[in-house]
Amino acid sequence: MNPLSKLYYRIRKIWKAIRLYLIIAGPGIVVMVADNDAGGITTYAATGAKYGYGLIWFLLILIPVAYYVQEMTVRLGAVTKRGHAEAIFDGFGAFWGWFSLVDLMILDWLTLVTEFIGMTAAMSIFGVAPWVTVLAVCLLMGVIVLHGRYWTWEKIALVFCALNLIYIPGAFIVNPSVHDILHEGLVPNFPGGFNGQLFFFLMANIGTTIAPWMLFFQQSAVVDKGMLEKDIPWGRFDTLLGSVITVVVAIFIVIVTGTVLRGVDIDSASQAAEHLMETSHWVGAFMAVGLFNAGLLGAICISLASSWAFGEIFGWAHSLNTNIREAPWFYASYFFTLITAGLVVLIPGAPLVVITLFVQVVAVTLLPAALVFLILLLNDKQTMGEYCNTARQNLIGGIIVAAIIVLSSLYGVSVLFPNLFQ
Repeated sequence: MNPLSKLYYRIRKIWKAIRLYLIIAGPGIVVMVADNDAGGITTYAATGAKYGYGLIWFLLILIPVAYYVQEMTVRLGAVTKRGHAEAIFDGFGAFWGWFSLVDLMILDWLTLVTEFIGMTAAMSIFGVAPWVTVLAVCLLMGVIVLHGRYWTWEKIALVFCALNLIYIPGAFIVNPSVHDILHEGLVPNFPGGFNGQLFFFLMANIGTTIAPWMLFFQQSAVVDKGMLEKDIPWGRFDTLLGSVITVVVAIFIVIVTGTVLRGVDIDSASQAAEHLMETSHWVGAFMAVGLFNAGLLGAICISLASSWAFGEIFGWAHSLNTNIREAPWFYASYFFTLITAGLVVLIPGAPLVVITLFVQVVAVTLLPAALVFLILLLNDKQTMGEYCNTARQNLIGGIIVAAIIVLSSLYGVSVLFPNLFQ
């Protein structure tokens, strides 16, 4: 075979692999990028303003953490063909099943409220009234899910994922010091020392990168998409790519606010956008548009995570491949969660900023229990077969759970004894 023929077949093989990945791609990228939601953007913006580039190293650690956690849902969904809620009920019984489901419902609803907070705040910068934003978002999300096809929904979600990259050009516009980023951001350190505020920010960053709803969402998405055991390698790659993208975007947000707003008290991403507009209109506009997009993508995924879980537990039809007549309760729970969360934002005097920040901390506090269930399910050799967790995977999962419990405990101690870590 001559060199040109070899090159042709090599290119053909590569193109075939790319086409196969594009068919499988979706759940991993969508779930990871969607976790850069409105609450996440606020957390990253506040982190950069408070600590500059000092916690970039911590964000980088979250890439493998997020991957190892979400990769388990890919295997579990592809092998069992069951969503996460159904798997917990079948594996641990009704008590723990309802415990997990109630936790998910409360946290999902609170997180959905933060998405509307972010979207209404972002659009207010452009003079759009909150009630108009809430109404428009509910109508748009209704149109997206009522197509009756998972594939259509996924492709639309991937478009919003691409828009999440809007923060990257903003970082180049503010012209940060590469030397300072590398020196301050890549060397592990705890700016300001050990204290309750630092623990709060560390937990908030974990909570916005790994959240309980993500476990339920990705596993159900894998099942709804119809992924098989042979698709697991591509699902893993999809999840790894999503993990890298979500943390890279987070780092660029930290760079923007760490460069322009360091030392400025930031309570929300919309406030950061307004401050940035005073320095660069385009950077502020990018932040505002990105905030709206992040909230919309988060709302699309989180509302589905709840509806999928409800459908699995009550035995309702619970697929985007069914229409509203075939799955009325699935869509009813979807719209009920969506509309009630949107109405909270319109309540005069509601503590929206406090809700946004503390939902991230609540998420990471509930995360260990969800991870323990996930790890135990992945150790069921009878069900998982060759895709059962290895000793190394169990060790990594145990370390992640232990680290989160330690951080949560330290934060609680710092609240009770504020002078202990001074």
